[in-house]
Amino acid sequence: MNSGSFLVNGKATDTVGVSDRAVQFGDGLFETFRVHQGRVRYLQRHITRLRAGCKRLHLDGVDFASLQKQICTLARQTNAGVLKLILSRGNGSRGYRPVPRQEPTVILGLHALPGYAADLQSTGIRTRICKLRLSLQPVLAGIKHLNRLEQVLARAEWDDDAIHEGLLRDSRDRLVEGTMSNLFLIRDGELLTADLQYCGVSGIMRSVIMDVSKTLDIDTRTGSLSLDDIACADEVFVCNCVAGIWPVRQVDGICEPAIGPLTRQLMQAVEGWDDAENDHWYSS
Repeated sequence: MNSGSFLVNGKATDTVGVSDRAVQFGDGLFETFRVHQGRVRYLQRHITRLRAGCKRLHLDGVDFASLQKQICTLARQTNAGVLKLILSRGNGSRGYRPVPRQEPTVILGLHALPGYAADLQSTGIRTRICKLRLSLQPVLAGIKHLNRLEQVLARAEWDDDAIHEGLLRDSRDRLVEGTMSNLFLIRDGELLTADLQYCGVSGIMRSVIMDVSKTLDIDTRTGSLSLDDIACADEVFVCNCVAGIWPVRQVDGICEPAIGPLTRQLMQAVEGWDDAENDHWYSS
């Protein structure tokens, strides 16, 4: 695979116009897909979230059948990698007002897998609590819109390579997610994750784990989480589509949870889980 190859509206190029609303305003959406054996994992779940994002942003004119065909064609170019989609509202004049039924810009990029250490799933990761607080905006909560400055600033808070993720709270002190992941706690055999109706990204791997937990008869609950909850948790892990599940062995200054049996059970179940046509996605 040629890492970093791009298509813009179906043409091989790595440039986009300066008048594009993604450049001007961050007006659009994105999806990050894991490619395995030339296929996108959980493709229909991604498409469901993308459709929901388009509806929230009133982003019209997307040919989803053509887009899905492009995604699958590009994925077949590699055995393993990361495929990123950026969907912009398209070119526009100066000013915030969007033009109805504007032709969107579709950017697809194929990349090598990140160089994560191979033993992170077995040894666990070290995390920290970020100082930055997520803003509350229910209209944008859950979807993967292009405005990611909060995550950029949060990730800039540390440069210690031994810390693999930072955990984020919102402006009301609720624990929400990681900078690039969703957060799960296990306490007394129950799986807990944050309610994302006010902020945060509702991840595809999060939806997979919530479905897998049902097949394993693991009680799962979404709700308001706090630092006290994570301090009292028996097990903690974070997840995303590229990395899968990472057990958390340390939250700096808070706790050092065990890499326990339920986390390992979920890791094993998710690894063998293949539901390419399943379109479930949990918005909150």
